[in-house]
Amino acid sequence: MSANETITRRAFLAATTITGAVAATGCATQVNTACVSPGKTSPNERVRVGLIGLGGRCRQIAGTCLGIPEMQIVAVCDCFKPRVDAFLGSAGKDQNWNGYTDFLDMIEKERLDGVMVETTTHARAWVTCHAMAAGMDVYIEKPMCLTIAEGRAMVDMARKHKRVTQVGTQQRSIPLNNWASDLVKNGAIGRIEAVLAPNFIGPVRWKPRPGEEMPAGGGDDWWDIWTNQVELRPYRKDLHHSWAKWWDYDGGGASFGVTGWGTHSYDQIQRGLGTDCTGPVEIILDEPLRETRAGAFEERTPADHETGAPYYHMIRTASGPRAKVRMRYANGTELRLYLDGDCSPGLGCVFVGEGGKIEINRDKIAADPASLIQSADAPPRLQVPETQPHIENWIECIKTRGTCTADIEYGQRSSALCYLVNIARDLGLVGKTLKWNPKKERFTNCREGNKMLSRPRREGYELPA
Repeated sequence: MSANETITRRAFLAATTITGAVAATGCATQVNTACVSPGKTSPNERVRVGLIGLGGRCRQIAGTCLGIPEMQIVAVCDCFKPRVDAFLGSAGKDQNWNGYTDFLDMIEKERLDGVMVETTTHARAWVTCHAMAAGMDVYIEKPMCLTIAEGRAMVDMARKHKRVTQVGTQQRSIPLNNWASDLVKNGAIGRIEAVLAPNFIGPVRWKPRPGEEMPAGGGDDWWDIWTNQVELRPYRKDLHHSWAKWWDYDGGGASFGVTGWGTHSYDQIQRGLGTDCTGPVEIILDEPLRETRAGAFEERTPADHETGAPYYHMIRTASGPRAKVRMRYANGTELRLYLDGDCSPGLGCVFVGEGGKIEINRDKIAADPASLIQSADAPPRLQVPETQPHIENWIECIKTRGTCTADIEYGQRSSALCYLVNIARDLGLVGKTLKWNPKKERFTNCREGNKMLSRPRREGYELPA
């Protein structure tokens, strides 16, 4: 959507695209038996929400929200004022939203029930933790964090303040995905021998470059605020608008990137394996890191069973640092991150069991033998935008104080898989088995790997205690 387009339900449906945008596991989850928190909305009232970070993904989210009668957007915020003005201008006269450049000021003045954090990845934890400390329930775009340690701090903050949290891995709210995941988890293909998933593209390091003139209209400190925890660098347009490709700001956030699409794929793996609150115990880098294309993309007609076919065109020209990685879980199941982008479920995975295979992608599944998924109780595909059920689940849980389908603990575990891939590749120890303790979230045989679990934060952008 361009800045001068009105954010309407119809515009959202026309523009929707993939953007590079609860099982019983025995883990401790957020539970609050009170029906309504003090000072919060009652079950029959609309939930008052503020949007933080007004980029392209937020425009899609806003369009979806307009189709959910139980919620009400009342305010929006971005540290760059021209973006606030453009967002409000595109909203149309029917949307009486207030605009802010300081999200804490918005929270204080607007009597919000929750906020949707759609910022850059490197600012996401800082904004989310301060919002939770201020009493907000939060919807957090994925990946929810920049490092594994940062993600754990976010979980701890959510538990301390008893916040309702939803991470933006929306496949957990798609009925068909959950139905197929439950088939896998409940033994439809027997013991899981392996899970196949894509060999996603990683981030690249930023190299110093001469600064450029800043865009007009921002406050004196907006670039400082945008930079957040990262080293303050001279303004560059390619940094400001392409931040997701750089190591310091994300973990490979573009289409077919480790955190861009990988978070969805790995979260699908976690749900299907029933490992929502844990992770692998071993990580092995199988080959050196190389700059390669996402796939061969030869001219051919995809077969009907290829669930990833709708996404092949999106990554036809994608390339970047890639290397095959394997992971093993405590029960022996092996995760093989080997598949190319033109012959794989880019947003999902393939579960290989003793009795067959089940492939799960976004709202599309396949199986061998096909009879595994030919059942009368299989739910139909979505008839609404793919994120809508996910947001609706968050809104319902704000009212009931329940646990969302993509609770922050689940988001932490799927994000951790992304960063374990990046760490293994960056260490470059081909063939070495890195031992991982998923309970402590630390390596037991790699000091250098443990140094990469967190990063120093710039003064003034520390997470709240």
